[in-house]
Amino acid sequence: MANMDIDEFKEFGKAAIDFVADYLVNIRDRDVLPSVEPGYLHDLLPNEIPEKGDDWKTIMEEFKRFIVPGLTHWQSPHFHAFYPSQTSYSSIVGETLAAGLGVVGFSWICSPVCTELEVIMMNWIGQLLNLPRCFLNCDEGNGGGVIQGSASESIFIAVLVAREQAVRRLKNEHPELTEAEIRGRLVAYTSDQSNSAVEKSGILGAIKMRLLPADDDCVLRGRTLKKAVEEDKAYGLFPVIMVATLGTTGTCAYDNLEEIGPYCNDNKLWLHVDAAYAGASFCLPEYAWIKKGLEMADSLNFNLHKWLFVNFDCCAMWFKDAAMITEAFSVDRIYLQHKFQGMSKAPDYRHWQIQLGRRFRSLKVWITLKTMGAEKIRELIRFHISLAQKFEQYVRADPRFEVTSSTLALVCFRLKGEDTYSKQLLDNIVKRKKIYMIPATYQGKFILRFMIAGIDPQAEDIDYAWNEVKSQTDLLLGVDDNGNNVCSKKLIKEEIFEKDNPVGKITESLGGLVLANEKAQ
Repeated sequence: MANMDIDEFKEFGKAAIDFVADYLVNIRDRDVLPSVEPGYLHDLLPNEIPEKGDDWKTIMEEFKRFIVPGLTHWQSPHFHAFYPSQTSYSSIVGETLAAGLGVVGFSWICSPVCTELEVIMMNWIGQLLNLPRCFLNCDEGNGGGVIQGSASESIFIAVLVAREQAVRRLKNEHPELTEAEIRGRLVAYTSDQSNSAVEKSGILGAIKMRLLPADDDCVLRGRTLKKAVEEDKAYGLFPVIMVATLGTTGTCAYDNLEEIGPYCNDNKLWLHVDAAYAGASFCLPEYAWIKKGLEMADSLNFNLHKWLFVNFDCCAMWFKDAAMITEAFSVDRIYLQHKFQGMSKAPDYRHWQIQLGRRFRSLKVWITLKTMGAEKIRELIRFHISLAQKFEQYVRADPRFEVTSSTLALVCFRLKGEDTYSKQLLDNIVKRKKIYMIPATYQGKFILRFMIAGIDPQAEDIDYAWNEVKSQTDLLLGVDDNGNNVCSKKLIKEEIFEKDNPVGKITESLGGLVLANEKAQ
């Protein structure tokens, strides 16, 4: 090959696998956050491509010296920010094999196994998660699934499909209006607790996305949606889609599908459900209550790369009627046609996505599911939940703290009293880089989010995290090892914390980040 021969490839590949294995095994020894400043890499790498290539050993050394120091270690069990992006050894092997095969599977004929394995895997995952059978390709209906890159991509696709289906219907219902007039009146809905990707999908899809106020528990209720839709209809607008969330970004709250679903179905409003994180819990019978009403959705998404041990990127998306997306996205050219197109067991997935080319993501899914099995997956998810419960017990046992909410593997908590204390505590913790958490807001208060993440979290990692939180709290409040007040520490002047930021927007606050979950104004 142009850049190296087969022997060099084998040597480089082995060295890379050895590095990854050592990195993951010893990841607890590293600070979870890097100690670099913006622009650090620009001072280390040349401004132009080198005229002659280097040997792989030189590149590997520069990788260790230049690249690794700039990493935030998402696979560290000391990473407790955002949501998990947990990989596994089997998934890494699958990703490597897929890269080596170099398949671009936009249609069945391009590589039959790429398409058919994806159909089968989407049915496997749907059955594992106990989804309503109407979403599965193996059911008698027209349901089906596809692997997208991310929840953001899936939500955007749902918005586009709902928009095009609505425009076609409204052109028949309102022949007096031009298509441009119809498109200008479209409106979509979501909770003010939803991910920022939902609001962005409205911007990209040229649809006004209304952020509806959730209740005090961060749950969107059916009556709120009904009120907003009736207001918009009275103004001559055309409601198109409701994007509900099972597992909101800030506190992992669950919109009430049992109230929202019937109203959407009765009013020709497409219902998409974003279950990017919490969808993994569907495989546990004790959490079946989370997905009540899911059968009324038209589409849904779930990130395997969050909590099903498949590395990023890998998002499962299902449609109740797959014809809806193929009708909206189909663009045929003679060079794309083949005699097998249109078969339900061999769909041309190019009609199910924005781009034409497709990665062979189903290979890493198959290898991961085959290696782990359903029993092990359920066991690990339950174990991660138990780790969060262990941390919650620590928090509740310390009278200086309060738990504001907890569900699945997420615990939200704060120091009692003014927000200043919790902000300064988080700032001190982040600066030390031993564990990584981010804040959110809940009922107008600044809170800390503790999420179980990393490739192999264990009980001792929870002890480590709590000791870090407790010791920094002791220092902040002036308490010695025996719990005695030894001094009166003066907190730094409280920095301005804007509580009217758009919901879901990540903004800088002190040394950390804030997930703004205040209700939209």
